[in-house]
Amino acid sequence: MINGQTKIFGILGRPVAHSLSPVMHNAAFRHLGINAAYVAFPVTDLAQAVSGLRGLGIGGVSVTIPFKEEIIPLIDDLDPQAGRIGAVNTVVNRDGRLTGYNTDWLGAVTALTAKVGLKGRHVLILGAGGASRAIAYGIIQKGARVSLTDVDQARAAALVKDLGGEAIPLNTVGDCPATILVNATPVGMAPDLDGIPIDPDRLGRFEVVMDIVYQPLQTRLLREAEVHGCATIDGLQMLIHQATAQFELWTGQEAPAEVMARAAYQALGTKP
Repeated sequence: MINGQTKIFGILGRPVAHSLSPVMHNAAFRHLGINAAYVAFPVTDLAQAVSGLRGLGIGGVSVTIPFKEEIIPLIDDLDPQAGRIGAVNTVVNRDGRLTGYNTDWLGAVTALTAKVGLKGRHVLILGAGGASRAIAYGIIQKGARVSLTDVDQARAAALVKDLGGEAIPLNTVGDCPATILVNATPVGMAPDLDGIPIDPDRLGRFEVVMDIVYQPLQTRLLREAEVHGCATIDGLQMLIHQATAQFELWTGQEAPAEVMARAAYQALGTKP
């Protein structure tokens, strides 16, 4: 029951109504009997929103598109990993002092390593936004080589300059010898159900294909990858693993991962 003692958490983004984070975190709070609620905050002015976190005593927030990089100068402290990545997806409010973290990298690595070892492997990442920064960081930390491309080549070049790897032009993707593919772009997200970020004829050489888009759960990229014999990883896997790490940062308690996963998949009308 929500009352005067309820602690509030949430997610900052635009758009944000589609987010499954409220479903997962509220299920976890209920399961553990924590008097807290998690809500979606559609943000039009990020600076005012961050000020509001302090003013309202919000316990912490997730940060999503398009604010993962933009929020950094607006908070008080930055966890070293988030600073290295250059993107924040989690903010913890400790007595009005806001600290930024990044759990996306952990979510991505956990999802990938459930299917394939990364050490010594070659991964192609599509996209160079905040999520891509986290994914590239995590993959490199696990000893894999990263190639990365984006429609904004300057952004791709800046990412690899900061984190390592190589930026390649979009028109050379077909020549990249990577055997693991990660889509970190919004291509294929509803309502763009026919969107696919790579020529499907190029998919046969990948052993594993991961898409961070989770609405729809089975994107065209994943469907085409399965046709070509690839192992696939849906976007909920990264989302769930990064969310459990967020929950533990906010509460200091072990996250009920199975409860959160079940809630997320049920919200999409399917099973883990």
